[in-house]
Amino acid sequence: MAKRSGKGLGRLFQAFGWSMSGLKATFVHEAAFRQELLLCLVLSPFSFYFGRTGVEKSLLLGSLLLILIIEVLNSAVEAIVDRISEDEHELAGRAKDMGSAAVFLSLVNAGVIWLLVILF
Repeated sequence: MAKRSGKGLGRLFQAFGWSMSGLKATFVHEAAFRQELLLCLVLSPFSFYFGRTGVEKSLLLGSLLLILIIEVLNSAVEAIVDRISEDEHELAGRAKDMGSAAVFLSLVNAGVIWLLVILF
């Protein structure tokens, strides 16, 4: 891992690079992220069709992005838990289950938003 230092614009470029590395790692190592990314890529154009106002379009797109954000965080939690120990532990299992629950709730959130915007 590169040294995390710098100021100003240079630091901004470093942070961007680390973010891209994180997205790449998530894409390469997490099948769920690839599936959710495909879902988001397929549904994103429809957000402009179904969203009648800027707020509706942003809700539809934002709900999709939230799925990806939460999946990245869930993957990070799982990686940390696995790094600490491969042994089964109640707290490790709980942490992973909670991350999975967060992803599930983000999917429910997106589904509710899409249904409300499309139906009403």
